[in-house]
Amino acid sequence: MASSANPSRADFEALLNEQLGGAGEDGFEGRVVKGTVTAIENGMAVIDVGLKSEGRINLKEFMRSDDEHGLEVGSEVEVFVDRVENADGEAMLSRDRARREAAWDKLESEFGEGKRVDGRIFGRVKGGFTVDLDGAVAFLPGSQVDIRPVRDVTPLMDMPQPFQILKMDRRRGNIVVSRRAVLEETRAEQRSELIDKLAEGQVIDGVVKNITDYGAFVDLGGIDGLLHVTDMSYKRVNHPNEVINIGDTVTVQIIRINSDTQRISLGMKQLESDPWDGVGAKYPVGMKLTGTVTNITEYGAFVELEPGIEGLVHVSEMSWTKKNVHPGKIVSTSQEVEVMVLEVDAEKRRISLGLKQAQRNPWEEFADAHPIGSKVTGEVKNATEFGLFIGLPGDVDGMVHMSDIAWGISGEDALALHRKGEEVEAIVLDVDIEKERISLGMKQLEKGAPTEGGSSGALKRGDVVTVTVLEVRDGGLEVQVGDDGATGFIKRSDLGRDRDEQRPDRFQTGQKIDALVAGFDRSKKPNFSIKARQIAEEKEAVAQFGSSDSGASLGDILGEALKQKGE
Repeated sequence: MASSANPSRADFEALLNEQLGGAGEDGFEGRVVKGTVTAIENGMAVIDVGLKSEGRINLKEFMRSDDEHGLEVGSEVEVFVDRVENADGEAMLSRDRARREAAWDKLESEFGEGKRVDGRIFGRVKGGFTVDLDGAVAFLPGSQVDIRPVRDVTPLMDMPQPFQILKMDRRRGNIVVSRRAVLEETRAEQRSELIDKLAEGQVIDGVVKNITDYGAFVDLGGIDGLLHVTDMSYKRVNHPNEVINIGDTVTVQIIRINSDTQRISLGMKQLESDPWDGVGAKYPVGMKLTGTVTNITEYGAFVELEPGIEGLVHVSEMSWTKKNVHPGKIVSTSQEVEVMVLEVDAEKRRISLGLKQAQRNPWEEFADAHPIGSKVTGEVKNATEFGLFIGLPGDVDGMVHMSDIAWGISGEDALALHRKGEEVEAIVLDVDIEKERISLGMKQLEKGAPTEGGSSGALKRGDVVTVTVLEVRDGGLEVQVGDDGATGFIKRSDLGRDRDEQRPDRFQTGQKIDALVAGFDRSKKPNFSIKARQIAEEKEAVAQFGSSDSGASLGDILGEALKQKGE
C-alpha cells in the first residue's frame, strides 16, 4: 500500500484528469498549460508540466532583451504543448506559441469590444507590413498606415503604437489592423474639441497651409478651415495666389461651422467695409464713368468701376451697329472703357452698364449730318430680294428699296443692275432714329427725277399734261412727261371711268395720252390719272354750260364743250 507522501499512479491520473478535464495525457496537446522550470542548461530551459517527461525550450523564447530571459529554477511559466512525447521521449513545448495563444484570446476579447490594441511594425510584405500584437502577427495594409500616403515607414518600425483591428479569423490565423483608423479617430476627437472652442463670427489668426484654384486651407491651430476665393476680397480674384501665399499668417472671420461635417468656412473680405453700401447713390442711373474690363463672356463683359464693384455690359448694350458679335471682338481684358449706368440692384449686388449709351447714337449723328434730300456715297454691302443695303458714314447702313433703284424698269431688273462691293450714289429719303433705319433712293438722282421742290417741269397737283407710255404692265402704265420730263405711273384703276377702259392692254408703248397729276409718292414721283382728268373735264363742262335745269342734256353739254375745245 502506497504512503501518502508518494501518491499512486491512480492518484496522479486523477490529478491529471482534474487539470485536463478527464482527457488524459493526450488532452495536453494543443493547449497552454503552466509548468515549472527545473533546470537551465546549454541555453535551454527544462520545464516540467506534469507529464511523464519534461520538455525543453530555447531561452531565446523567454528573452525580454538581448541578454535577459528572467528565468530561474522554480519559475512558473505558461507554455504551449505541441506534442506530449517526441522521438527522444521528451515533451514538445513552446513559449512563443503560448504567448500567441494568450494574445489571440486577448485580441478576440478586445476586437469584440472595439478596443484599440498595441503593437509594433516589424516587417514588410507584399501590399503592406507585419505587426506584432504581443505574440500574434497581424497584417497592416499600406493604405492603412496613415491618413495620407507615407513614402518612408522606417520611423514607424519597431515603435509601440496603437492599432485598430479591422478583421480577424483565428481558424485561419488572419488578423488585419489599421493605424489610419486610430489617427482619424484621434483627429476627429481633437477637431471636436477645437470646434467646441470656435464660434461663427469669431475673428481668428491662422496660417495658410495649402492653396488650390478655388481657395486656400488655413490652419487654425490643429484644425483647417476653407477660405474660398470669393471670400478673399470684394474685388475680383482670379486665383488665390494673387492675394495670399503658403505660410502667410492671415486674419480671418469664421463664416460658418457645419457641425455634421465639421467643416469650417472662413472669410477675409468680411473684415473690410462693404463697397456696395450706398451704391445706388454713388452710381445713379444715367451716370457716365470710366471702368476697366475684368472679364469677357459670351453674354457680355464685366467692368470694374472701383475695387469690389463690377457691372455687366450685356452683349446687347455693347455697340449700336455691331449686332450678334462676340464681346471679345468689341472690347479686351484690362481695356479702359466709358460706360453708362443703366440699372442698379443693391440687394442682388448687380449693376447693369451700357457701352453704346456712352456714345452718341450714330443714326442721330447721321441725321444731323445728312438731312433728307442730301446726297451720299456708299458701298453695296448686300443685295436682298427687296432692295440694296448701302454702307454709310458712321458705320451705319441705309436701304434702297427695289422701287427706288431706277425709273422705267421693274424692281427685279433694277436689282440685277448692281452687285456687292459696288460704290453707288443715293439721296436720303428718310431717317427713323428709333427704328435705326435709313431709307435711300438712287433713281431720284436720274435725269427727269422729281426735285425737292416738286417734280421736274414744275408739275403740281391738278395739272393736265401729255405723257408718253414707257411700259405697259398688268398694274398700269409707266409714263413720262414729254421727252425728258418726270416719269410717273398710272394705276389700272385710273386708266378710265368705265371698267372696259381700265385695261392696260388697250395702250401701246410710245402712245401719247393726256392725264391729270393726281399727286406725288414719298419720293415725290408724280402719279397720273386719266380717270381724274375725265371727271375734271366733266365738272368743268357742267360749270360752263349750265345744269340740267336749262333743258340741255349732259351729253349735249359735254358734246358742245368738246366741240369748242376742238375749235
